[in-house]
Amino acid sequence: MLKGIYRAASGMIPRIRQQEITANNIANAATPGFKKDSIFLKELDAATKETMPRKSDWENPMIDQVYTDFSQGSFEATSSALDVAIEGDGFFVLESPEGGDRLYTRNGHFTVGPDGYLVNDEGFRVLGDGGPLEVGNDTVSISESGEASVDESVVGRLQVVDFPDKTALTKQGDSAFAPNDNVEPEPVADVSLRQGYLERSNINVIKEMVGMILTLRNYEAGSKAIQTQDESLNALFNNVGKVRL
Repeated sequence: MLKGIYRAASGMIPRIRQQEITANNIANAATPGFKKDSIFLKELDAATKETMPRKSDWENPMIDQVYTDFSQGSFEATSSALDVAIEGDGFFVLESPEGGDRLYTRNGHFTVGPDGYLVNDEGFRVLGDGGPLEVGNDTVSISESGEASVDESVVGRLQVVDFPDKTALTKQGDSAFAPNDNVEPEPVADVSLRQGYLERSNINVIKEMVGMILTLRNYEAGSKAIQTQDESLNALFNNVGKVRL
């Protein structure tokens, strides 16, 4: 009987994580370039269970690996010449204001910083093939190949790179990613950019909400199973040992 309670409780634990991920997806549905996260749940076989770390003596470990869907979102036309979307694979390259640290993003919502450099919402400079792109306050034009011009004078080309193994990327916030150690990006050969557009998130809010309801139902089923077994144990303890006449 206790084994059944432990099994039901173990099945409820990853559902909490699943709800957190779904809620985060819905919260970022309007964030440009955001990529959907999903969770993979699988009960382990007996041999694998013995090698998995346990948080408690009763918990039945389950795989709850989180993975990111990097599929392209739809494009939305904007009124800003500094909004750029990547058609196909690739990421824009950002450099921290202090220099050195680099992030990679599909969010092409850029502005011009106080020092005249092209930056994202967090103040990270947008890198071109020759370093940070300085555009000043004049009219900026970005070609399909990524060539940036200011008043018809070329100032650089937006750097667009990709990672053969995207599982090596970790989310850093604001639709940005950082690669794991010793993972280097590769330049995208045939870049296709669209000025005046933003890539929307690849979140389907309706599907996410349906998934949230299903996860809640599974959690409630586990809770009901525990309650039923607890009532059975209570009846057993109250009746065992009674003298029957």
